Amino acid sequence: MEIVDNERRSRFETTVDGHVAELIYRRRGERLVLVHTGVPEELEGRGIGAALVTAALGDARARRLTVVVQCPFARTWLRRHPDAAADVDIDWRGTSDDDA
Repeated sequence: MEIVDNERRSRFETTVDGHVAELIYRRRGERLVLVHTGVPEELEGRGIGAALVTAALGDARARRLTVVVQCPFARTWLRRHPDAAADVDIDWRGTSDDDA
């Protein structure tokens, strides 16, 4: 599956079986804010959300950005896979819970 950075729409995206899955983000200076992951029901369970988050981490790594995790899916996935972001600066204070 190919994940592309659609900078015009501020999202990482992929199209599978005619359905678009996306991870909406905002770039703010030296920060990549992960806002929302959307995977259509028809594509659930295929690891597409994980692939989108992984692509965002790769982008942050390449640009040396701090990742701010506001997206609940990305937050949960990153907590379950801390090794995936071991070399990326994560700012948990941008999350909606109190475990900064």
